[in-house]
Amino acid sequence: MMFPQSRHSGSSHLPQQLKFTTSDSCDRIKDEFQLLQAQYHSLKLECDKLASEKSEMQRHYVMYYEMSYGLNIEMHKQAEIVKRLNGICAQVLPYLSQEHQQQVLGAIERAKQVTAPELNSIIRQQLQAHQLSQLQALALPLTPLPVGLQPPSLPAPRQVNPMSTCPGEASQGLESSRETSSKGEQNKSYTPGTSLFCSHV
Repeated sequence: MMFPQSRHSGSSHLPQQLKFTTSDSCDRIKDEFQLLQAQYHSLKLECDKLASEKSEMQRHYVMYYEMSYGLNIEMHKQAEIVKRLNGICAQVLPYLSQEHQQQVLGAIERAKQVTAPELNSIIRQQLQAHQLSQLQALALPLTPLPVGLQPPSLPAPRQVNPMSTCPGEASQGLESSRETSSKGEQNKSYTPGTSLFCSHV
């Protein structure tokens, strides 16, 4: 008779223990789920932040690529201009007298010697002129320039360009010099400060 009673008493405590264990497990699962959900939201926010930073970096990359491409094109353009101007100088230089040839060659060599402070000064002047043009464009967006008024440009360089006169004037000077020399008169058509090119060749 003891066994059925003990079996009955043991079976009466078993459902309460299972109920307590199941409730505790559900609470733990719920806590873990909430923790995972919080981590998921945190990771999602971080992922969204990284995606926005990625798009911003791509935008900057495209902008810098366009700037680099434009600078590369401008560099090749300026190199071609310098090449053509050097060719014109080499063609017209033999028409000068020996003294003027040495002066022009010296001026050309001095013009090629550009230092870093001069480059920084030129870049600073260009930035100031660009900012000034932007401010004027923002202040007067629809106002056209008056007749004869030129837009703001870079200030003139400090060094005087040794090539200040046009090739047409040089040829006229050479012809007059030859005519006067054939008559026996010495006529100097050039002074030490003159040259044979106009700056807009």
